[in-house]
Amino acid sequence: MPSFREIVTPETLIRPEIRALHAYHVPSSSDMIKLDAMENPYLLPTELRDELARVIADAQINRYPDAGAQRLKQRISSVAGLPAGVEVLLGNGSDEIIQLLALAVAKPGAVLLSVEPSFVMYKMIAAFTGMEYVGVPLAEDFSLDLPATLDAIARHRPALVFLAYPNNPTGNLFDADAVRQIILASPGLVVVDEAYYAFASASFLPSLQQYENLLVMRTFSKLGMAGLRLGFLAGSRIWLEQLEKLRLPYNVGVLPQLVAEMLLAHHDVLLRQAEQIKSDRSWLYERLVGTVGVYAYPSEANFILFRVAHATRVFEGLKQRGVLIKNLNGGHPALADCLRVTVGTPEQNEQFMAALQASIHQTI
Repeated sequence: MPSFREIVTPETLIRPEIRALHAYHVPSSSDMIKLDAMENPYLLPTELRDELARVIADAQINRYPDAGAQRLKQRISSVAGLPAGVEVLLGNGSDEIIQLLALAVAKPGAVLLSVEPSFVMYKMIAAFTGMEYVGVPLAEDFSLDLPATLDAIARHRPALVFLAYPNNPTGNLFDADAVRQIILASPGLVVVDEAYYAFASASFLPSLQQYENLLVMRTFSKLGMAGLRLGFLAGSRIWLEQLEKLRLPYNVGVLPQLVAEMLLAHHDVLLRQAEQIKSDRSWLYERLVGTVGVYAYPSEANFILFRVAHATRVFEGLKQRGVLIKNLNGGHPALADCLRVTVGTPEQNEQFMAALQASIHQTI
């Protein structure tokens, strides 16, 4: 006799909270000035590209990578100036580390808390891992609403708190004393996400040994290695040895390990590029502030958030003129009529400003 079974569909099999999500969208940037993804716009110097070619040519890609990536970890510890006793966990970008942290603490009813608006992957990964997500609204000027945040921590007792420092997409550094109060008040882990550390004036790395529940996460994507997908988490061994159990084997490949180790040996070159980007950021901010109809927010990252009337129409006007930035209008109520532009080269910034002014004029 033939057997009959219910037809398997996504509705019968996939968790409803996953079906309700939208996949992370990466728009096409073909033939456009790409200022939407916070990438370093500068190529490596020719001599470093030549050295890179030699490193890649000798890479043993027929072999699995060093599972522990010990040489790369040592290099990272050195360039980051990590205090003695602070260890490193590597991830395929910081996204993998966020997911790994959530998986580690995702007991039934566990809460992941962050502020809003902030990096969208905190909320998405909470859903991936079955955690309850709590988003605390920032103040109107995008600073931390400390009383509301402390109240949310007291009520929800989060297992995991993420604070982007500087914050994405707003670009500002939160008040350091407020962050310390959050660390002290939190019953679980607090992860300070320093993805834009190279462009900021402060860091919590020196504070790692002061707080037993503090971890600091960084990525090298914004520094010029976006294509390598490499991030790291720094913290005490008591936490990292548990998190290592969840890290998938060989998560950082042969080429990312070799290339990152070589580039970090020339960390000074990358930091000089970051200094140039900071200078370019100042120029771009002043131009935005001086543009009628534009309100720009100060930034300690490699991007600038700005508000303009008819933001989506302006965004489309920029695309028509060959410039791609990030449209945040509609993504969060606090970001109404907001757009975000990555700091490019001086030439790219000039082209963006010309396209922006033309697009604004078109909407009037």
